[in-house]
Amino acid sequence: MRDVCGSVRARATAGATLVVALALVAAGTALLLVLRGNLRDQTDLQAEVAARAVAVRIATGSVHGDLDLPDADDRPVVVTDDDGRLLAVDDDLEAVDGQRIGEAPDSSGAGGGERRDHRGEVDDDVRVTDGTATVDGHRADYRFATVEAEDTAGDKAVVRAGAPLAPARQTVGTLRDAMLIGLPPLLLVVAVVTWLVTRRALRPVEGIRGEMAAITASADLGRRVPVPAARDEIGRLARTTNETLAALETSVERQRRFVADASHELRSPIASLRTQLEVGAAHPELLDVPGAVEDTVRLQQLAADLLLLARLDAGERPAGAPVALAALVREETSQRTADRIAVTVGRLDGAEVTGSRGQLVRVLGNLLDNAQRHATTAVRVEVVREGAEAVLRVDDDGPGVPPADRERIFERFVRLDDARARDDGGAGLGLAIARDVAERHGGSLRVREGSVFELRLPVLR
Repeated sequence: MRDVCGSVRARATAGATLVVALALVAAGTALLLVLRGNLRDQTDLQAEVAARAVAVRIATGSVHGDLDLPDADDRPVVVTDDDGRLLAVDDDLEAVDGQRIGEAPDSSGAGGGERRDHRGEVDDDVRVTDGTATVDGHRADYRFATVEAEDTAGDKAVVRAGAPLAPARQTVGTLRDAMLIGLPPLLLVVAVVTWLVTRRALRPVEGIRGEMAAITASADLGRRVPVPAARDEIGRLARTTNETLAALETSVERQRRFVADASHELRSPIASLRTQLEVGAAHPELLDVPGAVEDTVRLQQLAADLLLLARLDAGERPAGAPVALAALVREETSQRTADRIAVTVGRLDGAEVTGSRGQLVRVLGNLLDNAQRHATTAVRVEVVREGAEAVLRVDDDGPGVPPADRERIFERFVRLDDARARDDGGAGLGLAIARDVAERHGGSLRVREGSVFELRLPVLR
């Protein structure tokens, strides 16, 4: 059990650590993706703002005027016309998307014709793409926003402004590195805490294991495992274990009494039979053959009772065949011609039950034998249908069973009159067998009104 507890702790620790690791990796990945997306959106917005700022200056002036372009180190800007001819570019910008950029044309004389009074405008559509730019010999990745504008003279220009991706990538990388550095210590803390918590939680299990080992070694079923104060699964396990030990102790004690009583009951007929045979061997004329036969019959009946009880204790289930109780009663009572008192058959309702006919015949026979043993002048049997139950009643006009003994008589080897000779009655197993069989058939057997025995069985639907 100790190895089991250690294994449980190890598995719980490994499982908790793995779950936390997966959760952190998933959460971290989602956080990085969201952060990268937000930073990318911010970069797109910066590029768009830079492009629109130049486009607004064009819309309020001329594409050939001073556009006051931003520093290329921060926001590289390229202005072209509809045909792709370069109109303006920052001095430090050397290439865009791998293409070299020459000097911007001298626009001092351009647009010298007659100026028209025209209202410039900036296109609402913005196109954002990935690209690269080389500034002062350094090449980097950018997000470029492209905006079209028209100046007051009606000339059109295309403004392409970029925003660097390096700050966003640096922020994401810094966060990723911080998460990678912090993940192992955090998982170590989770593993240690889980190990300590599971060890504390499983400590009562170790106590249960130790007590069970002591019970096994000492064979003392009267001992019980400690029950923790907490009303959790381990507490329920301890209580269930104690209930199992109590049931096992009761069963073992019952078996011990059964073996002792059976040995005592078998000793008498065996001793009597041996004595008679020894006398017959020495003096054949003195052999009591009827007595020997009677002792042999008693021994045979007792052995049969003990074997049936052993099968019932082993959990033998009755057969599932339909049995008509009324027909069973008529058949069995008609065969009891040697009874001391004739059996009166009363009401016989038609009722079928499910079970073993042989065992139910045994129950009826035991009840009739018990009634014959105590009746004065009458023994009566009947079968009555009461709802979903079939009730078989056997009663006699004897003194009846005292209320205090109406459960005790169903115990094994119990005789209410302990002083009477064993030859006057059975071994005290008949009623115990009858109740066991009734319970195996899903029914019950009890005594009411003194000497009325009721066998209740569910009716076959």
